[in-house]
Amino acid sequence: MAEIKKILIANRGEIVQRAIRTIKEMGKKSVAVYSSGDKEASYLKHADEAVCIGGPKSADSYLNIPAIIAAAEMTGCDAIFPGYGFLSENQDFVEICRLHNIKFIGPSVEVMEKMADKSKAKDEMIRAGVPVVPGSDGAVHSVEEGKRVALEIGYPIMAKAAAGGGGRGLRLITDEKDFEQLFMAASSEALAAFGDGTMYLERFINNPRHIEVQVIGDSHGNAIHIGERDCSLQRRHQKVIEESPATFLDDEARAKLHEVAVKATKYLKYEGAGTFEFLADDKQNVYFMEMNTRLQVEHPVSEMVSGLDLIELMIKVAEGEKVPSQESIKFRGHSIECRITAEDPNTFLPSPGKITQWMVPGGRNVRVDSHVYTNYIVPQYYDSMIGKLIVWGRDREKAINIMKRALNEFEVTGIRTTIPFHQRMMENNDFLTNNYDTKYLENYKTLDDLNN
Repeated sequence: MAEIKKILIANRGEIVQRAIRTIKEMGKKSVAVYSSGDKEASYLKHADEAVCIGGPKSADSYLNIPAIIAAAEMTGCDAIFPGYGFLSENQDFVEICRLHNIKFIGPSVEVMEKMADKSKAKDEMIRAGVPVVPGSDGAVHSVEEGKRVALEIGYPIMAKAAAGGGGRGLRLITDEKDFEQLFMAASSEALAAFGDGTMYLERFINNPRHIEVQVIGDSHGNAIHIGERDCSLQRRHQKVIEESPATFLDDEARAKLHEVAVKATKYLKYEGAGTFEFLADDKQNVYFMEMNTRLQVEHPVSEMVSGLDLIELMIKVAEGEKVPSQESIKFRGHSIECRITAEDPNTFLPSPGKITQWMVPGGRNVRVDSHVYTNYIVPQYYDSMIGKLIVWGRDREKAINIMKRALNEFEVTGIRTTIPFHQRMMENNDFLTNNYDTKYLENYKTLDDLNN
């Protein structure tokens, strides 16, 4: 494949600033696109070119495929980096890029299609020899079929949308008498959110940990892992704090998990960065949940423990280079990421508005990925994340101490943010002793609930 010279970043927010940095350091040109709602974004000054692609609503701009392709062609881009969210896992977009001879920096349409539908992805992983949660054999097409399958699996079960994500189209069913109501509610929610009400069933894993493995494959059939992450602290199925490595796992379980993920990556002939997400039970048995065929928000913690630049690797793979050998990657220390969002720290309700002061922490082993600044106006149209605070320490205890110090230095005024929530979590005994699961924050109502 030919060298990529100019890359359009089909996204917004901190990931654009993040990508521009790597693109510049590789000696390549960058093009940022923006909506009229993002016309004051700081990264527009850092990109080599910037193109407005529509109005503030995502449907008119960041999801507007014709406008993005036109911007790429107008500026002479030979590749598109999708980031995460928006069109990053849109198969039609990937195919349209191919038809316009623009390299999509990510996997092929064929691979993306296999992993997009969660029930089909499960079948693929079974064929690849990856452990999966016991569940329905593909999609469940009726309440009657679902009840029959549920009895075979055994209650409690999870009803999940095949096209789901972000906690939508998801219901826990603990008794047969509630099956029809909850199954149909999940299906209706999925239909409204994704245009597809198809459902499947899985056995409910009690007190699970959410563990994921970062992988990268190339066009030569090679694949490597870049460690695992513990993403168990979640609020409404949205991750809030991520760590690498997952100290919940012992060395044997960790090695087995890495082996399974690399095996699956090679089986899929996967090209680019991707993440296998697993549920782990209290005995460290892991079960495949889904694959994200893109870069993850939490990728910096993998970079901090490996010393690698994942976006640089993605671009090199897109240019036809081979991934480095697994043996060449050395993992050191522990990294933690706190997602800083423009939300009320008690309710997690959005808090858009003008940031009157923005002072970020610094010092050794502290990283802030953000696109905002003093007097920046947080728009109401998009995700509320305004930055990510990432730290590295020689072990988990040291990383937590560095995070405490960094959070205390982080000053944001004018809007409410989740910084106070993260400060409480860094003092929370259950977090400090690694004694939590994906359900830990379900009963969280106010900051005082985190005192223990």
